[in-house]
Amino acid sequence: MNTEIFNQNVEAYEQWYKDYPQVFESELLAIKEQLQKLPENLKGIEVGLGTGRFSELLGIKEGVEPSKEMAALAIKRGVSVLNGYAEQLPFGDLKFDFVLFVTVCHLDNIKHAFAEAYRVLKPAGAIVIGFLDRERSVAQQYLERRHRSTFYTVSRIEVLLKEAGFKSLEFNQTLFGNLDDIKEVQMSKEGFGEGSFIVVKATKK
Repeated sequence: MNTEIFNQNVEAYEQWYKDYPQVFESELLAIKEQLQKLPENLKGIEVGLGTGRFSELLGIKEGVEPSKEMAALAIKRGVSVLNGYAEQLPFGDLKFDFVLFVTVCHLDNIKHAFAEAYRVLKPAGAIVIGFLDRERSVAQQYLERRHRSTFYTVSRIEVLLKEAGFKSLEFNQTLFGNLDDIKEVQMSKEGFGEGSFIVVKATKK
């Protein structure tokens, strides 16, 4: 991963959240809904936490981020950040109750990233992933703008998770409509196929 792109675009990254506050809130609620299914007082991390916006509001105390400039902002938000990559997590085996990814479109090797999440999770631990469904409108908008991101279909994420050894997949969805039309916070719905932002929770076998 070219972290320089992220180091140089911290302001633009932060500006997106200011431009689309209802989108951010909707995504946050959908992720919360899956995390709330887990028992309380669990130890978890966010992988690729950016500037820490999600971690801060979800009460996640630590995580991994390769961009030093983004990590610096996350640290200001109270998150403990280790420099590292999703494909080679700087943790021992069986350390966490859950691992959160809020995007997977910037990963160099998604298979390695899921295998690493599996490795650091305790038995019956959960992986929670938020991602833009390639087949829905928001990802399509980004692709039309030649966004340099890899978007995945729900079925592809499902296959990758099962190949990594995860089971009991549960989905919810939000962001109904085009990005610029979302002017209020949306409640998530179960399943997928309508919303652009999907959250999946899966359990380590």
